Amino acid sequence: MKAALYRGRHILDVVTHDLRPLRVDEVLIDVEACGVCGTDVHIVEGTSRSNPPVVLGHEYAGRIVDRGRNVSSHTEGERVAVDPNIACGECAYCRKGLVHLCSSLRALGVDIDGGMAEYSIVPAAQCYTLGEEIAPEVCAFVEPVSCAVHGIDKARIATGDAVVIIGGGPIGQIMLQLARVAGAAFTTLVEPVAEKRALAAASGASRVIDPREVDVAEAVQGDLPEGADVVIECAGLPATAELALKLARRGGTVEFFGVCPLGSTLPLEPNQVYFKELTIVGSYINPHTFSRAIALLQQGRVTVKDFSMARFPVDGVHEALRHHRESLSLKSIIIP
Repeated sequence: MKAALYRGRHILDVVTHDLRPLRVDEVLIDVEACGVCGTDVHIVEGTSRSNPPVVLGHEYAGRIVDRGRNVSSHTEGERVAVDPNIACGECAYCRKGLVHLCSSLRALGVDIDGGMAEYSIVPAAQCYTLGEEIAPEVCAFVEPVSCAVHGIDKARIATGDAVVIIGGGPIGQIMLQLARVAGAAFTTLVEPVAEKRALAAASGASRVIDPREVDVAEAVQGDLPEGADVVIECAGLPATAELALKLARRGGTVEFFGVCPLGSTLPLEPNQVYFKELTIVGSYINPHTFSRAIALLQQGRVTVKDFSMARFPVDGVHEALRHHRESLSLKSIIIP
């Protein structure tokens, strides 16, 4: 089968990859769609961890075509989305229910061969059943939506809150929808790309701001004199992380959701955190949120139908990554 194999920094090859035999608790998936994520770009650039050589791709779904002899929870022909994050179940964090902070956490597409391939071997426990009504491209959004759901949980948006989201990529757009579902009364998206601002406005954002045209802090203060109740940083840049701290009101919450490159730092004035009594939270992957993400997509509470998507075969993985880096489309999808 064809697969996008990451071998080390800046080395990503399309190869003919042999499948090993299934273990008793695994299934073989015919991959229907695999999303390209910023993490994939960071891995290839060497600014995010991975365990090469490994087939990339952690946002994927497909159809089960074979299963190990001990698998009874899924059947051949069943469509499934794949939760890539595999906890050990035994460490101190797992025993506290913090499976996403597992000391031995491994992920498909990062440490174990993932979904940028024609087929993928997956532990059956990582598979979640999908209906036939969801399009393959939409199925590839289950994993990012599940991560965003965890982010919304951590942000603790209250009904009537004012929420500012920095970054209008796929995650920012999903966060915008989820903030409205959570009860936010006023939502602002900060994004330099006009097409992304237009999409956010069409999705119901109260205001969109172009940071190249106006001072963002002044613009937000014009709408929210005291600042935002919740600020969610989705761009993954030190500059926007620093900006997020300035936009929150006294007693507000700042969430770092975007993935900054390893080693990035930002200036922080502790006195302002103290004086404003800020709550600063991180949000990491998707503990126990996969089923909720599927429900949100199935019921149309989160929709990606208006997202501009560029579709590529496995052979086009380099072009797919370029599309992501240069924001040539909102989302790149590998269709093996």
